[in-house]
Amino acid sequence: MHLGALAVFHPQERVPPGRLATLLGERIARIPALRQRVRSTWLPPGGAAWAPDPAFEVSRHLHVHRLRRGTAMAAVAGELMAEPLDLDRPLWQLHLLTGLPEGRFAMLVKLHHAMADGLRTVELGLRLMDGRTDGGPAQPEPAPAGVPALNGAAGGAVRLARTLGQAAGTVAGSVGIATSVLSHVRLAALLPSAVDHARPFATSRRLVLVRLDTRDVRQVRRLHGGTEHDVLLAVVTGAFRRWLTANDQCPERLGIRAFIPVSRRSRTTGPKRHNVLSGYLCDLPIEQADPVTALRTVRTTMDRNKAAGFSRGPGAFPVLADRMPAPAQRLTIPLLRRAGPLLFDTTITNVPIPARPMTLAGAPLQHVYPIAPLAHGQALGIALSTYRESVHIGLHADDRAVPDLDRIADGIPAALAALSGSPA
Repeated sequence: MHLGALAVFHPQERVPPGRLATLLGERIARIPALRQRVRSTWLPPGGAAWAPDPAFEVSRHLHVHRLRRGTAMAAVAGELMAEPLDLDRPLWQLHLLTGLPEGRFAMLVKLHHAMADGLRTVELGLRLMDGRTDGGPAQPEPAPAGVPALNGAAGGAVRLARTLGQAAGTVAGSVGIATSVLSHVRLAALLPSAVDHARPFATSRRLVLVRLDTRDVRQVRRLHGGTEHDVLLAVVTGAFRRWLTANDQCPERLGIRAFIPVSRRSRTTGPKRHNVLSGYLCDLPIEQADPVTALRTVRTTMDRNKAAGFSRGPGAFPVLADRMPAPAQRLTIPLLRRAGPLLFDTTITNVPIPARPMTLAGAPLQHVYPIAPLAHGQALGIALSTYRESVHIGLHADDRAVPDLDRIADGIPAALAALSGSPA
């Protein structure tokens, strides 16, 4: 359950790897979150907390690799993503990949999902860039506007009533989420999936990178409506359909359900929270031969999910997990983790990245490929990010369950061309 990002830099002049490592080491030392590890707590029983690692050493987390000529960057990144993290240390690694063509270098940031969601990963990555080395404590959150300060007995009564009301609302909301989750559990014998499930604790990972022109995505949005995210979901749907057809499977008789993560970050959550997620479940319309019809179906489904909100429905199971007391989490989370394939087949996440130019050691950032985690039993995760004029897509898969990942990747630009009316 670790996620990542592969950032590629194209310097005008060669940057010595030693200088990069020293620079990053200095910036890492200024970020307290990167020196924290998880420790168990007595109160609440079965709980856990973040605490400084007294034995922290940057050299245990920051690694430099020089790629041999002809070695594919994505292949090396896939191998590095397959290695588990040491749970007794801070839950992250940073790998510098040097020796790329034209003097380029890459930085692979790898973090456990307990430590960061997609937005938190971007936030930490930005603090490693030039001009973003503050790393200081977060500013306190301002009081909510329009809420008067109440003191004394009256204030205590109001706060007690507010707390009881929130608790009642939380219980009711949790029951609603749990009911929705149970109602969406699928029995494999009744609804076969087009995506094979991964073997437990698979260590054979593969990463394939795809890049699209942002202008082409926006052209489709102008032609057919919806959001850019709707368009990209329809593109992935079309790629899946092409992949199944090429493998002599019938998309009309199969289903692919995607979990679409949604951030719950707000002013009240603050920047210190590590993972603040909910999500939607979306049955991808792979049965639709017409790509425009598929886009309209995706748009309708996502509009319905957004109208309901990210704190309801079966995709809100991360919210349900957050509301459990620590002892209950210790008992139920292992069961819920193994139940993932009963709810969805793949994860498709869209991580926003600021569009402004960024540099590391003066080298301009050229590409940023996000890497989705693979949940227990999941064979494929798809992550998308738009930076400047490109949409970067990382396909992260269990190589044994999805041995022909390249076919899915090849179908992505072809599916986008079909939506724009261009020849595939």
